[in-house]
Amino acid sequence: MYFQGLFIFSLLIISSSEAAVLDFCVGDLSLPDGPGGYACKKPSKVTSDDFVFSGLAAPVKLIPLIKAAVTPAFAPQFPGLNGLGISMARLDLAIGGVIPMHTHPGASEVLYVVQGEICAGFISSSDNKVFFKTLKQGDIMVFPQGLLHFQINSGKTSALAIVSFSSPTPGLQITDFALFANDLPTELVAATTFLDAALIKKLKGVLGGTN
Repeated sequence: MYFQGLFIFSLLIISSSEAAVLDFCVGDLSLPDGPGGYACKKPSKVTSDDFVFSGLAAPVKLIPLIKAAVTPAFAPQFPGLNGLGISMARLDLAIGGVIPMHTHPGASEVLYVVQGEICAGFISSSDNKVFFKTLKQGDIMVFPQGLLHFQINSGKTSALAIVSFSSPTPGLQITDFALFANDLPTELVAATTFLDAALIKKLKGVLGGTN
């Protein structure tokens, strides 16, 4: 009887768990984002438009400093992605353009070169080994979650790439901005990076840092 009761109880748990599974959870952008993503929009308010995003059709304005632009299709722009573990973005790089060394703490990345030529790579955390390659049109490269990586337009024309992530909110930390676009005193930056104070002040000036 004990095992029979346990078996029935297990079936009830499985049944209730399956009933609790949702087909989707379109993000309610009117509410705060949390560690588990956005709260679900009421089903009665979900429409087909929640599952369609046209923002990657054209690039955003290039950032002069890096001669590049990133157009995201993350949960805040595309609420239908909420909870699905995926997202995308468009990279536009003018001649000489660069996506500086950065990391995505919450996702791995796959890059597909649509046009042009891009030199891309990442650095392993175990031994600081660098893996980089010059990618041509049609090439794909993967960047493991959390590792520092970069993309540079190494060709003679503008370059375009589409990237996908294993999270609807992959996160982003650009190394240069993390080091020099803050109010950390110059002497502390110098002590932790071994860079000359004059160079640090120059970089802070370029990137908007203080102290």
